[in-house]
Amino acid sequence: MFEWLSLGFTTPAVLLALTALPALWLLLRVTPPQPRRIDFPPLRLILDLAPQQESPARTPWWLLVLRLLVAGLVIVAMAGPVWNALKQAVGRSGPVVLMVDAGWAAAPDWLDRMTAAEEIVRSAARDDRPVAVVSTGAPLAEVQMGDAGAALEKLRALKPAPHMPDRAAILPPLGRFLARERNAELVWIADGVAQGAQAPFRDGLKALVGSHALTIVSGPAARPLALAGVENAAAGMSVRVLRAEPNGRDAGVVRALDKRGLPLGEAPFSFSAGAAETRADLTIPVDLRNEIARLDIADERSAGAVALVDESSRRRRVGLVSGATADVAQPLLSPTYYVARALTPYADVREPRMGPNDAINQLLDEKVSMLVMADVGALPPDIRQKLANFVDKGGLLLRFAGSRLATATNDELSPVKLRRGGRALGGALSWESPRTLAPFDQASPFFGLPLPKDVGITRQLLAEPEADLSKKTWAALSDGTPIITAERRGQGLLVLVHVTADTTWSNLPLSGLFVDMLRRVTALAGAGDPQVQANANGQPATVSPLRTLDGFGVFQPPPATARPIALNAPLLASLDHPPGFYGSPDTPVAVNALAADATLAKLDVSGLGATLQPLRSEPPIDLRPWMIALALLGFAVDTLAVLWLGGRLTFGRARRAATTAGVILLAGAALLAAPPPQAFAAEQRPPVSPKEMDAALTTRFAYVTTGDANVDEISRSGLAGLSSFLSARTALSPGDPAPIDPARDELAVYPIIYWPIVAGRPAPSEAAVRKLDDFMKGGGTVIFDTRDALSNRPGGAPTPETAALRQILAGVAVPQLEPVPRDHVVTKAFYLIDSFPGRYADGQTWIEALPREGPDAERPARAGDGVSPIIITSNDWASAWAVGRRGEPLYPLTPGGARQRELAFRAGVNVVMYALTGNYKADQVHVPALLERLGQ
Repeated sequence: MFEWLSLGFTTPAVLLALTALPALWLLLRVTPPQPRRIDFPPLRLILDLAPQQESPARTPWWLLVLRLLVAGLVIVAMAGPVWNALKQAVGRSGPVVLMVDAGWAAAPDWLDRMTAAEEIVRSAARDDRPVAVVSTGAPLAEVQMGDAGAALEKLRALKPAPHMPDRAAILPPLGRFLARERNAELVWIADGVAQGAQAPFRDGLKALVGSHALTIVSGPAARPLALAGVENAAAGMSVRVLRAEPNGRDAGVVRALDKRGLPLGEAPFSFSAGAAETRADLTIPVDLRNEIARLDIADERSAGAVALVDESSRRRRVGLVSGATADVAQPLLSPTYYVARALTPYADVREPRMGPNDAINQLLDEKVSMLVMADVGALPPDIRQKLANFVDKGGLLLRFAGSRLATATNDELSPVKLRRGGRALGGALSWESPRTLAPFDQASPFFGLPLPKDVGITRQLLAEPEADLSKKTWAALSDGTPIITAERRGQGLLVLVHVTADTTWSNLPLSGLFVDMLRRVTALAGAGDPQVQANANGQPATVSPLRTLDGFGVFQPPPATARPIALNAPLLASLDHPPGFYGSPDTPVAVNALAADATLAKLDVSGLGATLQPLRSEPPIDLRPWMIALALLGFAVDTLAVLWLGGRLTFGRARRAATTAGVILLAGAALLAAPPPQAFAAEQRPPVSPKEMDAALTTRFAYVTTGDANVDEISRSGLAGLSSFLSARTALSPGDPAPIDPARDELAVYPIIYWPIVAGRPAPSEAAVRKLDDFMKGGGTVIFDTRDALSNRPGGAPTPETAALRQILAGVAVPQLEPVPRDHVVTKAFYLIDSFPGRYADGQTWIEALPREGPDAERPARAGDGVSPIIITSNDWASAWAVGRRGEPLYPLTPGGARQRELAFRAGVNVVMYALTGNYKADQVHVPALLERLGQ
């Protein structure tokens, strides 16, 4: 019933002209009298005519109302009426604190949230109210007020964080500010999603707000979808799909991608009525499942909709060998029964029913990742050698104690030396009361697992005291004696459990701890695992970030705030540990935005006494064309009425005039209501668009839009920074950089095109490839920036960005390339440089290779004015050039320093001068000959 409140005005001050309508009413009341036709009589008759006093007739009331309505329509149209405008923030005075949820849950409709935030800031600016912007995705020291311009600048720089916002962390500084400003107003743009207990934050916010006005801007339902809890079971890989509440998005598709971003499969999912959780099951062969590095929800742009998969989620092939005689009639007495039951849910268990020697040979031939030997004693030399080679090449050998292993001598496949003579069971180690486990050390892979109180050990194998025994101990009893030891052998790992795999020596196999311990050991069955290396040294394992996700779920280089993670601690995304891959490229460790057991809930704002305002996703509708059309219609009706009242319009003429006026008005209304020129251009494009005309008259650099808002903004700000540097250091003053789509825009009007490569984006169309090829052949230069200098390894597999670049250039006639030679003209086009750094300094820059004409020929001189049509770099030039509005650098450099940024700008200047002027400086090699001819 209050839908009219959605009407807003861009210039509401013009509405003051409506106060002049009463004066206009007085002026419009009178209309000239109708003239009378009088035949001219003789003079005598004229003298006999009686004079008459003429008085004007009153304007009919309906005509007066029509004219006032037309005048009102014109005034309202000049005020810029807009439908679906956001409501005014509550209140008209006092400072405004704009709190924006900036976690991954806000990423799917981030543009709508920023539009709402900017409208609120502009609304406060119209009332001359100071504004403070507070983000829940970043730490906050104090609430700082500023004008609307500063608030808008902060909003435009705001990006969603890849973790859940810590709303409770902003309560202390927010409380201090509200205590100082009694008339302050709080506007909260909420994402509608919560994790964990909500009562502490809700109660804390309610206590802080008190008598302050609180407005909550949120959508009708929490929109985001998320992934959590990847399970690689025997039947297939499954992942939990979560939502906070039913939101109409009841079905979708989960995609599986490998390390290079190539698709491996898809799994549909659907929510039942009213459900907030479902599962997506991916049924593909286990070998393909083990190649999956990323699961994401199609068309869902957020870090929460991405589940990264590392070695711990791979389904490994595990072989079981028992030293006891197989007894299929009594499986509970088998030493491997409990191990097989514990491993089956997350590993492919192979257990040949044959002797230990033959079983070991068969399992090694099947290329198992982990081999479990339960109470296997002495082995032949050839089997021992095969097992040693298996461990050296990256395999994991897990051994359990038993009577046979206790009597074996000179066993080299043990991480520690076992005590001789004291290993006899039933001797000194036969206790009356069972011993319990000691808490796991931080260096142990079992750190963090809860210890059941009912687990007891009655017998064990003792290890000989050694200097490094504590470093090899993963678990110990309460008296300090080792119960699980491990040692690194080559690229593999050798683990010994000093009790049996069945319940003979302990009740450990009957506990849930046994399952969790085996799962963690199995996760280490990978060559070169960084966790194992660190644990072998006895120190807590930490690994540095490799590639992280931004709030939109896109891989990017680690931010400056990212810190290494401890592998034995819970791996959950935070500000210091953004989601992504950590460690080495071969065996990365995945950190996800949501924990495996995470759940989402609807944000509860009940009891806060807040004014709820919807987050509108519909675009505003400009009502000015319709107002002007109605005013024109009123003018036409007024004209016809005046003619009719003056007697100049008969019925037939009136009908024809009305028909003509109606056709004209309908045509005008159709033109006013027609779509903007951009929509018309999609169907019938004019010969030269204004954008192309402007680019032809002003030198501008272009960048290819990738569809990734973050990368496109880096390209824009980077080329803008380079243009400013060129204006300050050279005679060239380029215009603002232009975003282009190679498939639609004209490329010939731009001298240089910057193309950042983003992995996983769709390949350009055939038309775009043809236009790119024509542009390069026509003298243009394209700079391809793969931005993968940190992840690219010489001689290794191509990075996803390099693979994407190869796909783009598959249909382009690319010349032979070479690393930029030290004597190439591009190294001296303006500055004398010998490298081309960007955000990174170690990447390689490639340019067209020009063959030498002779052994003594100078490389630059023989090229003439030719310019390489293609330049490829991996140093991320745009990030190094990117500057803010005040000229401040936007992104840190690696390794960093002002000198590297200066060299990056100089490299950009040289590339621009080389592309615009050709190899003119190559002629300098002929200066001695020219001077000699001139007699100088």
